Amino acid sequence: MKSAIVGIGQTEFKKNIGRNERHIALEAISAALADAGLSPRDVDGLVRFNMENVSEVEVARNLGIENLRFFAEVGYGGGGACATVGLAAMAIAAGRAKVVVCWRARNRGSGGRPWAATGHRMGGDEQFWAPFGLLRPADQIAMLTRRHMHEYGTTSQQLGAVAVACRKHAQRNPNAQMQKPMTMADYEAARMVSEPLRLFDCCLESDGSVALVVTSAERARDLKQKPAQVLAVSQGTGPDHVVMTNYYKKNFLETPSTYAARDLFAQAGVAPADVDCAQFYDAFSPLVILSLEEYGFCAPGEGGRFVENGRIEWPNGELPVNTSGGSLSEAYVHGMNLIAEATRQVRGTSTSQVAGVELSLVTSGAGVPTSAMILARS
Repeated sequence: MKSAIVGIGQTEFKKNIGRNERHIALEAISAALADAGLSPRDVDGLVRFNMENVSEVEVARNLGIENLRFFAEVGYGGGGACATVGLAAMAIAAGRAKVVVCWRARNRGSGGRPWAATGHRMGGDEQFWAPFGLLRPADQIAMLTRRHMHEYGTTSQQLGAVAVACRKHAQRNPNAQMQKPMTMADYEAARMVSEPLRLFDCCLESDGSVALVVTSAERARDLKQKPAQVLAVSQGTGPDHVVMTNYYKKNFLETPSTYAARDLFAQAGVAPADVDCAQFYDAFSPLVILSLEEYGFCAPGEGGRFVENGRIEWPNGELPVNTSGGSLSEAYVHGMNLIAEATRQVRGTSTSQVAGVELSLVTSGAGVPTSAMILARS
């Protein structure tokens, strides 16, 4: 049974939203249901991130959902966004649920930095990298970035091209957190966070929530919005993966995205050349360059050159990328806002709408066990 995203909802995105995560989760879910023309009584499934601080029963009790026939969760933060939709689609295909809501509510802007609580004694995989100073995600991705620069000659200006493109798209999106124009000179003048990553190579610190409503393609035909068909969803880890610090492998630059990409395009029966626009997970700008390579839009080492000369910018770029501003300039909600934008592109309602979109790719975090999805015009 095919499935589709039929409702999207979100709160505003701010550094400090002034409401707790339960409140904003309920706001976003209510907005997504209203967008779909459904009510909480229609919902019988919920999928959440295992990092979510709001439980399924809190959502069900507060919204008046009568019974959850299906509830599940996905791990690994930024790697999980597309997988939440995949779980919802599987539940619908298996007859476990008819209407499933996926959501992420996160007060990251006002809630402090997780690595600030790192203790003096480390266990598990963290013992192999935290004592050596790789505490922050920026430090961990900086290692990958420097290696890509060493191997392929990738430049700081190419990283900046990603950041500048996202900011241009955000300026067209009234809901984006970052509205101030940014030039390459502005990018280069920004302070280093973890060399070679500058301030604008790093995602925003955001409060906000995003929710998605998934149901069968058959039911979607009778609902309020143009459905975005879930053509394919994949997950991947690759062999012997270590979260965020997979540096010991023979191919230092290979991330779980390589494996998710193979399965995704095989399942969908399409090729990268068929994709009209892409929402690449961009917690850091170099992840866009890596994703262009791992998802097959260019050969290894060519991602830096791919992003030059407006090639990923709307409206004239060959492959418009992160058309709402992405995590770098719209908001950082573990990539759920990327799925909402991919849905808008299929609907034809994006503020940076790509003409004639048939297929919209969205990916999740590259440095962790990951997931990816292709949405299609029904």
